[in-house]
Amino acid sequence: MPHIHKAADPDHIIQCVVERFPCRVLWSEGRPCLEYQRKEDVAVITEYVRTAYGVELLDVFFTAVESLPEEM
Repeated sequence: MPHIHKAADPDHIIQCVVERFPCRVLWSEGRPCLEYQRKEDVAVITEYVRTAYGVELLDVFFTAVESLPEEM
């Protein structure tokens, strides 16, 4: 018999991601968008969401965008 698990609430996944990784959530028309620092970070975040919750990153976030460099 296959292992059946309860799907995690997207808000819970978002909160866990923001607490564990150097990123933040931007909201566009009520939809969460992941803003990450480096391309390597988004790869690690993607794997974490897939492994820990069994869903794809873009099933939780509308999109993922790299942060713009800070102006000096």
